[in-house]
Amino acid sequence: MRQIVLDTETTGLEVRQGHRLIEIACVELVERQITGREYQTYLNPGRAIDEGARAVTGIADEFLFDKPLFAGVVDEFLAFVEGAELVIHNASFDVGFLDAELASLPVSRGCIADHCTVLDTLAMARARYPGQRNSLDALCRRLGVNNSRRDLHGGLIDAQLLADVYLAMTSGQVAFDLGFEASSEQHTAASTATFTLAARPLVRRATPAELLLHEQRLDALDTAVRALSMWRQAVPDKPVVVAQAERTISAVTLSSPPQSSALSNS
Repeated sequence: MRQIVLDTETTGLEVRQGHRLIEIACVELVERQITGREYQTYLNPGRAIDEGARAVTGIADEFLFDKPLFAGVVDEFLAFVEGAELVIHNASFDVGFLDAELASLPVSRGCIADHCTVLDTLAMARARYPGQRNSLDALCRRLGVNNSRRDLHGGLIDAQLLADVYLAMTSGQVAFDLGFEASSEQHTAASTATFTLAARPLVRRATPAELLLHEQRLDALDTAVRALSMWRQAVPDKPVVVAQAERTISAVTLSSPPQSSALSNS
C-alpha cells in the first residue's frame, strides 16, 4: 500500500477568507516503510501572510516572491500523490485549501478526492485518546517521537514527524499505553522501544496464602462501599483457585504440629 503523509502551511486559518497555500510537503510510505522519497515546494500565494501565520511558520512575504504559483506545480504535485492514501493531521483543513487551489485553476483538475483517499490522523487520535490533547506535539510526546527540531511549524518537518507518529500510533508496539497524559509541566516523554527477549519470561503465580489475602482485601472493599467492588462485578463467583487455596491452607494448618513456646522450655 502506498501512502503519502502530507502537510501544508498557509497564509492564514480560513480558506473562506481568501487565504492561500504557501507550502506543500509530502513524505512517501510504501507498505508502512518510509521510502525516502519526498515532495516539497514553497508557493507564492499572491497575497500577504497574516501576522499569526508568519509567527508560527517563520516564513516572510519576501521569501515567497520568487516562488512558483500553485498552477506551476500542480501537475508534479498530483503526479506524486496520484492513487495514494493521504495521511493528514486535521485533514479537513489541508484538503480544504488544496481543493480551493484546484478550483482556482483555469483548467479543471477536479478535487483531491478524485486523485486520492484521505486518512485523518487527528480523528484517529481522538478515537484512541478521547478527552486528551491530540495536537502533533502532544502525540509526539505521548508516543516517544523526538520533535526537538520543531522550533517552528514547517511543512516538511511536520510531515516527517507525522509519518513517525502515524507509524507509532498504528504499529501496536507502543507498550503500556494506558491513555493517560500528564500536564505539560509534569509530562515525562514516553519511550517506544523494540526489544528481543533472551529467554521466556518467568511467570510467578500467586500462592494460596496470597490468593486468600487478595479475597480478604476485596471483602474489605465491598464492606466499605456497601457494594460489590469492580473486581467482584467482573468476576462475581469466587475463583476455583481461591477455593482450592482455602482447602490447602486448612489442610496445612490441621496437619502442622503445634509450635512449642520458647518460654515453656526455660
